[in-house]
Amino acid sequence: MPNSPPTLDRTMPGQGKATPNRSLERGVAILRAFRAGSSMLGNSEIAERTGLSRSTVSRLTQTLVETGMLDYIPQARAYRLGVPVLSMAHAMRDSSQVLKVATPMMADVAMRHRINVGLAVADGDEMVYLESFRYNRRQSLRTVVTGQRIPMELTSLGRAHLATLGSDDFARMMASFAEKGRGRGWRELRREIDAALQSVHRRGYCAASWQPEVVALATPMRFDGYAVHVLNVSVSGQQDKAAAEAALAGPLMSLAEAIQERVRSAQW
Repeated sequence: MPNSPPTLDRTMPGQGKATPNRSLERGVAILRAFRAGSSMLGNSEIAERTGLSRSTVSRLTQTLVETGMLDYIPQARAYRLGVPVLSMAHAMRDSSQVLKVATPMMADVAMRHRINVGLAVADGDEMVYLESFRYNRRQSLRTVVTGQRIPMELTSLGRAHLATLGSDDFARMMASFAEKGRGRGWRELRREIDAALQSVHRRGYCAASWQPEVVALATPMRFDGYAVHVLNVSVSGQQDKAAAEAALAGPLMSLAEAIQERVRSAQW
C-alpha cells in the first residue's frame, strides 16, 4: 500500500507475532480512507488513497456495505461510513479511563489559565485529538471536534510522541517523513525533531510553533493498557516563544502529573 503510513510494532508483551489477515487489513485500510472533509468516496478514490487495486476495493466495499460499515449512495456512486462506525467511536471513548479522568481536569486548567489544552494519540504518521478545549477571548470554552488529525513531524504533540518510540520504530518514521518531504527542508525539520526529543528527555516536554502566532508545548503520558497519550497546552497571539514556554511549562507538567496519578489510582 504505497499511501499507507509506516507500521509500528504493536505486539503485546508476552505475545508472538501472528500471521496478519490480509483481507482484514485491507478492509480496515478502506475504512481509514474516510476522513473529515471526505464524507463520500468512490471506488477510484478509495483505490488511490489505499494503494489497493480497484477490483480489490470493489470486492471489499461490497462486503463492508453488507455488514453495515459502509453505506452506498447510488446517486453519487460513492460510499460513506455507516452508523456502526459511530457506535464504535462512542464505545472507544466510553471505555477510556484516561478520557474520563482527563477531560474535566483539562477543562479546568484551560479556564483557570486561559489557555488551550488538548489530548491526542498517534495513528500512523499523524496525531489524532481525543479531546481539546480552546479558551477564547470571550472567556468561554469551545470544544474542538474529536478525531481531528494533525501532522506528527511538525507539531509538539507529534514530536513528544516520537520521543517515546524505540529505535526501529523511530527510524521507520524518520524514513517516512524524509520520503514525504522529498528533501524540501528535511534537514532543518530533522534538526527540529532531534532538538524536541532532547527537550522531552531533559525537561519532560517539547515546544513547537507550526501555526502562525501559536506556541504549543506537549508531554507524553504512559498508562497501563493504553497507547501513549500526549498532552499539550498552547496560547494564541503575538507572544514571544520563550515567554510563552515559561508560562506554559508549569501548568502542562502539573496537569500531566495529576492526570497520571489519578488514572493510576482509578485503575486499582
